[in-house]
Amino acid sequence: MNIMDKISTRLGPLGDHAHYAHGYYAYPRLEGEISNTMLFNGKEKLVWSLNNYLGLANHPEVRQADNEGTILYGLAYPMGARMMSGNTKLHEEFEQKIADYVQKEDAFLLNYGYQGMVSIIDSLVDRQDVIVYDAESHACILDGMRLHLGKRFVFKHNNIEDCEKQLERAKKIVKETNGAILVITEGVFGMRGDQGKLKEIVALKEKYNFSLLVDDAHGIGTMGKTGAGTGEEQGVQEGIDFYFGTFAKSFAGIGAFVASTKKAILFLKYNMRSQIFAKALPMPMVFGALKRLELMRSRPELREKLWEITHSLQNGLTDAGFDIGNTDSPVTPVYLNGTLGEATALVKDLRENHQIFCSVVVYPVVPKGMIILRLIPTAVHTLEDVERTIAVFEQIRGNLNSGQYKKQEEAEATF
Repeated sequence: MNIMDKISTRLGPLGDHAHYAHGYYAYPRLEGEISNTMLFNGKEKLVWSLNNYLGLANHPEVRQADNEGTILYGLAYPMGARMMSGNTKLHEEFEQKIADYVQKEDAFLLNYGYQGMVSIIDSLVDRQDVIVYDAESHACILDGMRLHLGKRFVFKHNNIEDCEKQLERAKKIVKETNGAILVITEGVFGMRGDQGKLKEIVALKEKYNFSLLVDDAHGIGTMGKTGAGTGEEQGVQEGIDFYFGTFAKSFAGIGAFVASTKKAILFLKYNMRSQIFAKALPMPMVFGALKRLELMRSRPELREKLWEITHSLQNGLTDAGFDIGNTDSPVTPVYLNGTLGEATALVKDLRENHQIFCSVVVYPVVPKGMIILRLIPTAVHTLEDVERTIAVFEQIRGNLNSGQYKKQEEAEATF
């Protein structure tokens, strides 16, 4: 058997469902202006699945900046990687401003978030070092650790006792190898919506002498008094050695950054292979990112509106008896029980009969029998959107509990 034969017969745990999911449950097409309502299959839906937290995707000043940046520079400039021929004053200006925003000495602008995190991990540790990480870390963190040739220990999600247990193991190893310990966690976990235990982890640094890398993709722009992230929210930003944020969420763009000390950033600039050997972030994206950062800092009302909608949605769901776990961020999971077939029938009911579009998470991402409807409130949603959604969720819960979706599943299986 060759590779072509293998991939044609085995699509993987997610791809195995492609025959019915593709184009509807997976790879759906949302069209129209990015907002609280968009088009799906030609019909308007109330959308709760976009990480456009601050509503910047179609903010008029952002759109103007994106257009202006494209007219001024085109999509090709700069040509080349930052180290060779792709460095500009604008890239460096953004780095200075974002470092100041997240209360760090310096920052490094990255072309992509996912590969940026992979490359950060790859550059920071060698085979003598040990990584200790949260069990629910994002896929980019897990893929970064696959490149690590040394030991790595996982601790139970947000379990500080287990974290310390793994640190004890790591401490013994690095004493023998003369290596170092890197702890990796997230500021806000994108599935559950709960914050990482940053304050508690930082408190362990003196005892175990480790460096801390925090992926705050969902925290930058949303958490903290100024939106500087989950470290600011918990009062421990100084204790984060490497602070990572992406532009795919609150910034409503593409790219990422990592912030740290000047010495650490200089090291990353000369050791991150994803930046040394890949093209720099195109100038229009940098130009637009500067405007987005300006609005984050000067328009606190955007973040205030986000949290007004978040509190209304989460309090309303809780009051209606829904289980939203222990989220303490805008990410709002709604936990239900049901089969994969019931989940597909439920989502189809939401989209076709109630015109509500949200993400659904089922096995193999979560255990069998669990359904998560993941809602992302934004500054462009309204209180009316919240009221409508909660009322509809009460209806679909009733349908689920009464077995209506089970009957649909059985009918489709028979057909």
